[in-house]
Amino acid sequence: MKKMLVLVLALLASGIIFEDSFSEKSSFFDSVKFIQYLDENTALEEVRNGNLDLYYYRISSDRLENQQAREGLNVFDSTGGSYSILTNPAESEKFNPFSIKDVRFALNYLVDRKLIVNELMGGYGSPISSYYSPADPEFLTIIEVLEKFNFRYNPTLANEMIEKSLYGVGATKNDNRWEINSEPIEITIFIRSDDPVRKSIGELLSVELEKSGFVVKKEFGDLNKAFVLVYGSNPAEVKWNLYTEGWSRSAFVKYDSVGLGQMYSPWFSNMPGFNDPTYWNYQNEKLDSLTQKIYTGDFSSSEERTQLIQEAVSEGINESIRVFLASKIDQYVANENISGIVNDFGAGVPSRFTPINAQGDNQELSIGVKQIYQGAWNPVMGLTDSYSRHIWGIISDPGTFKHPFTGETIPIRTNWIVETAGPDEKLEIPSDFEMWNPTTQSWEKIGEGNKATSKVTFDFEFGNWHNGIPMDINDILHSLYFTVEWGTQTDENDKTFDTEFTPRAAQSIQTIKGIKQVDSDTIEIFVDYWHFDKGEIANWAVLWSTVPWEITASMEKAVLDGKVSFSRSGATSKNISWLSLIIPNDANQIKNNLDKFAKTNHIPKVFEGKGIDSKYFYDRYNTSSGWIERNNHAVISNGPFYLKSYAPESRTILVQAFSDKSYPFSTGKWSNFESPNFPTIESVEAKSIISQDTESEIIVNTSNADSILYFLTNSHGELVTSSHIKNIEKETTIKVSSEEIKNLEIGANNIKIFAISDSVLKPDFYETSFILSSSEIKLPGNSISEDKEFVEKQNYEILIIIPIIITIGIIIYIKKKSR
Repeated sequence: MKKMLVLVLALLASGIIFEDSFSEKSSFFDSVKFIQYLDENTALEEVRNGNLDLYYYRISSDRLENQQAREGLNVFDSTGGSYSILTNPAESEKFNPFSIKDVRFALNYLVDRKLIVNELMGGYGSPISSYYSPADPEFLTIIEVLEKFNFRYNPTLANEMIEKSLYGVGATKNDNRWEINSEPIEITIFIRSDDPVRKSIGELLSVELEKSGFVVKKEFGDLNKAFVLVYGSNPAEVKWNLYTEGWSRSAFVKYDSVGLGQMYSPWFSNMPGFNDPTYWNYQNEKLDSLTQKIYTGDFSSSEERTQLIQEAVSEGINESIRVFLASKIDQYVANENISGIVNDFGAGVPSRFTPINAQGDNQELSIGVKQIYQGAWNPVMGLTDSYSRHIWGIISDPGTFKHPFTGETIPIRTNWIVETAGPDEKLEIPSDFEMWNPTTQSWEKIGEGNKATSKVTFDFEFGNWHNGIPMDINDILHSLYFTVEWGTQTDENDKTFDTEFTPRAAQSIQTIKGIKQVDSDTIEIFVDYWHFDKGEIANWAVLWSTVPWEITASMEKAVLDGKVSFSRSGATSKNISWLSLIIPNDANQIKNNLDKFAKTNHIPKVFEGKGIDSKYFYDRYNTSSGWIERNNHAVISNGPFYLKSYAPESRTILVQAFSDKSYPFSTGKWSNFESPNFPTIESVEAKSIISQDTESEIIVNTSNADSILYFLTNSHGELVTSSHIKNIEKETTIKVSSEEIKNLEIGANNIKIFAISDSVLKPDFYETSFILSSSEIKLPGNSISEDKEFVEKQNYEILIIIPIIITIGIIIYIKKKSR
């Protein structure tokens, strides 16, 4: 037995992977092939005829408008994406009109959001003016803020604002052309030509700006070009003024802590300048403060959190660095023979659960994608585009994830127990807890007298890495070391600094107060973080790694040696490569470092004094090096699939099922995500004309609903009254008192009814108008009695149904399709 164990360890160290014939797959398919299809129409036909099983990009609604067009297909409506305009606010020697706040703000009136939704998007979307769309759980918290802005297409008002601003800085307007210092004011719009909608948005905006008197230069390109021209250039060089952005979500999130920081705040390194110290950088201390409080849980109640969100959204809209235009309802297609698709409320059909749970007759799942490679593959500051994230999501397993229909934090490879004294009290931290000290380059005991808000105990489900080496607690400890080391800038000469990663990591590490290893797969961690949902505390505190520690150590060395950069902006400013583990040249750098580590018996400082046998390090280095040698890439992770090959010439990526008995999940693990039970309004009975002096009743029949929410609004759309009826039966009676009715207006009024489920945050919606008279009018048929079929025949098309969580329960808001 001992000889067999020695043999197995030796083969593992040599990089040989065993495929246990008795191992159960965690997916129904043996492999998934991702194939680039730039043209959506071609991809649609390939899905229809079975050459593709799925297409991970939206299909234009006019191609799916009737039953015949949908023959052979399953069509899924997915929410979660949006369009925006990024402005360049930099001050420069070359006059930049968008350095003026009011000129940026005027764009909100210069773009016709309804036209974009109705004409360019075929009605599959909703006009928006902030990061949060009606499909987001946070939306209702900002409705009052949005109503104060009340943006409408109004080019006259927009031009008045532009004229006032430009005349104020000495510009002149001759023959409807703006000039300053006797030179025409030119605007460069970078337009994404690989997306038909964004291309059309750019053309529309160009026309409006030309009407306003600007000379417009249109620059067309895809994301790779945008990485260079927009995200990779110094804003002060004014190589661009406006950029047509598009966004997608990787998950449905109930309590969003990141979005407002990412979209509005400089500290997140996603605003013009991107925190590159050699560039001009947009600054806004107010937004930084607000969004950092949201991000780090620096609030004492749900109400305080709501106030922070409202203030951040208001400031973000006022600044108008990003001007949001429309949220999307994307239509995805799958061949009719494919089942098990998980249509995540945030990510849509390209959810990480879809390839894992999809089922069909073949051994390989074929997925068409719009782009096969658009940005670097590294888990530090790569994998920033949706195309790579879709694939990485099934190659790697996270510690925690978000439930696709509730947005709550769920365990994937970690289980937890949360203790908290927050928001007002503190827990004592035992003196034997440790933290990495980047100054002394060592682990140090935190000592006596330290306190923190919350404590989380994590129990990990490890298993093997794709290269066959077991995951262990050192992978977890190294991930904390890396976050602290690279999240701390000890001085201006500190080499462990990245312009994008460091500012974000700095926010996290300031809350981490100590860690202790309990056993081989359990840790305890104290954090100064509180949330009214304990799952959010666990999600904040979780330590996890999606690559072996030796890969991270080798990446770190390559970056410190100045050969590559973790981030796009760092690569651009230093004129070096953006580190990508999938590219052979970069993978070879990782391999060379691993070979040097093995040859010199290298022990990283993070593991010094831990009493770990030298053979452990040698086996780690040698096994990962062997993987790179065989596979020509350095993508090693822990998910249900592993990267088999990337073929740029054929524009394909092949991932293979990871059939390893150590993998903790079996086939069908996520099958409960296939078919959520949506709440449904079956019928509504109500009077169409009511008297001002009487009470009124509305009878609502529902299924799969836990509660009903209704809003009464007057003819101006102003809220008169609302109520949330919980713990309902199939039939529910809404009673509207005479006092509430008196607050309505004589004439047309409106009622909106939502049927809500606690387990699926996408309610059903019913809306109708009624007449309020000064006295009761006796008319035959003075009632509304509509069942679901009748409502559908009346073409009550629901644009977006949205879940909102607030302290009194779930409140929902929806917008019908714009006409």
